[in-house]
Amino acid sequence: MKKNIFIVGIVSSFLILSLILSNASLTQGKEHFEIECIQQSGVVDKAPGEEFTVKITFRNTGKTVGSWNINIAFEGENWSWAGVAQHLTLKPHHRGTLTWKGEVPENAPARSIARLIVYFNGKFVRLDWWIRVTEAAELSIVSSTVK
Repeated sequence: MKKNIFIVGIVSSFLILSLILSNASLTQGKEHFEIECIQQSGVVDKAPGEEFTVKITFRNTGKTVGSWNINIAFEGENWSWAGVAQHLTLKPHHRGTLTWKGEVPENAPARSIARLIVYFNGKFVRLDWWIRVTEAAELSIVSSTVK
């Protein structure tokens, strides 16, 4: 009888330990982070060749330290631009801000648009930020005369 209770106790302990370890391995691979923007969307007018700056604040919403390789791109039908990937490590519930500087391609057609996309560890998030290409040259009347 004591032998049976001992065997049942060992099997039960093994099953509980297996359940705990399998749950830990399932949650370990999940990525918990969010992107925060002060203004959630917008359209920014830029001329071909004009510089822009993108700042994005991230927060680790998970329970452990997390590391991500993050990059951004502006993607549209007529032009695109890609940044340089950056690495971000955050403790649980901490925030970090990354900054990218870029330039609208010289060959970007006027009146075209491209949307900001954030890429991280094989995933992507489309943000509602757009660059609209304006005419590079603008004509204005400086003076006129009639005689």
